[in-house]
Amino acid sequence: MLVSNDLYKKSSKTQKIRCEICANYCKISEGNMGICRQHKNVNGELFDESYGIVSSLSPDPVEKKPLNHFLPGTFTYSIGGFGCNMACLHCQNYMISKEFYKNRGGIKITPEAIVENALKYDCKSIAWTYNEPTIHLPFNKKTSLLAKTKNLKVIYVTNGYFSDKSLEEVLGFVDAFNIDLKSMSTDFYKKVCGADLDVVLDNLKRVYLEGKHLEITNLIINDHNDSVEEISELCDFVVTELDKDVPLHFSRAFPYYKMNDISPTNPEILFKAREIAHEKGIENVYLGNI
Repeated sequence: MLVSNDLYKKSSKTQKIRCEICANYCKISEGNMGICRQHKNVNGELFDESYGIVSSLSPDPVEKKPLNHFLPGTFTYSIGGFGCNMACLHCQNYMISKEFYKNRGGIKITPEAIVENALKYDCKSIAWTYNEPTIHLPFNKKTSLLAKTKNLKVIYVTNGYFSDKSLEEVLGFVDAFNIDLKSMSTDFYKKVCGADLDVVLDNLKRVYLEGKHLEITNLIINDHNDSVEEISELCDFVVTELDKDVPLHFSRAFPYYKMNDISPTNPEILFKAREIAHEKGIENVYLGNI
């Protein structure tokens, strides 16, 4: 599927194109793919190689996303894809985000079928989840706009690594976000996730200022982002840059992917994080994977 030409730029000097779907801004040479391994330069045009191909489809309680303050008590129709625009060493869904090429097993489906399924299961929304949805923007947008004509809400469970252009598009059809704020350390984002913390912080602020429903998840990893100082800094960001009524989810990490040497997060750390958040004035704090 050809990507809209306002989401990439052609070079006047080389055959490379600059993808502007996410904040990596990959410069892709002829016949190659970007970091997400979903978009390919074909004769100087950007193609979405996985348009209409998903990894999973399932009706889920909306609280599983997790979204505890958006259509609570209802089901959402969850759709997962393949690939990711970050390189998190601790990825909890690495089978579909990083190693999908080993055993892809994709499901071909149309936007119409997704919406029909959501209605059949009496879901009140659809949720783009499990892998990073931004990299499938053309398919997500077409499906989401169709869903909205059937009075379905649209959810994005995302790492927040949007480009300015993609966020502008996403804000046009997404009603609720759960955004992973993985750490308040620029070093953590660079070394563990291969990304830029400031981009995520700026996008969090933009989503909130646009009046979208926003909840935040912080996956706490022993000896990496679990200090009282860092948890306090994260809570301060929520209170000062967003609002104390933004729900915050602290989640427990397990050894996965390239961080098999870690131990499952000590539950006491999550309890301490919740205590810190409450002390900072955050009104809605939840613990996950515990």
